[in-house]
Amino acid sequence: MHILFVDESGTPPEADKAALQPFFVLGGIVIPEDIWAKMAGDLSRLKAHYGIDGEIKWRYFAPDRGGKPNALSHLTAEQKENLRTQLYETIKRYKSVRLICVVTQTEQAYSKGYVKTGDDIYWYSYKQLTERFQYYMQDLERVVGQKLNGIVVCDHRGPKDDERLRELHHKLMSDKKGVVSSYGNMIEGLFIAPSHLSVGIQFADMVAGAVFRAYKTDDKRFANQIRESFRASSGGKIEGYGLVKFPKGW
Repeated sequence: MHILFVDESGTPPEADKAALQPFFVLGGIVIPEDIWAKMAGDLSRLKAHYGIDGEIKWRYFAPDRGGKPNALSHLTAEQKENLRTQLYETIKRYKSVRLICVVTQTEQAYSKGYVKTGDDIYWYSYKQLTERFQYYMQDLERVVGQKLNGIVVCDHRGPKDDERLRELHHKLMSDKKGVVSSYGNMIEGLFIAPSHLSVGIQFADMVAGAVFRAYKTDDKRFANQIRESFRASSGGKIEGYGLVKFPKGW
């Protein structure tokens, strides 16, 4: 069993806000079931070492300017930097863990006639992400010579948003018209969990944040730390495999 944990960075804007929010990222981390407990233990030990009581989120690493306290507020800038590096080292430690991210250029997306709302931005990003997860499992299946299954776990966004996402997920899984990929390796149903209760989603948030920063500010320091963990082609290419741009061509 392979689990795709998904979190977002940025907000899928409505059309009139796209210029102000040019990028939206869905970050995914694929963790085999036998690796999950090891990563959970790693995260627990890091939290204990740094005296962290609560969840770790990308935005908590920003300089503390007197805002609302969070689980990392007691750490110095140097400690935060070390913690972030160790979190990325944890991801890289396990060679069977793979990253898949979708970066949506929102203005370009709205130039397509079929994208009309922020929900559409999320939907098409999610479609691209889950398709690559399915392709990844197909690739693994050919290597190991046996059937592999996967499930998707997404961060809780809000009751209405969660319900819409469940409907979108069901639409993908049950499509019989051939307009979406066949999801033969994915178990039906979408799991939604609050990030503070999910080890995988906390790691997915760190992945999404690194990729979002790379595109929004052209600061690739953090994305480069985890580059080797992205799904890649046999030739090592991650673009289109582990790092997908939507729509194509930008």
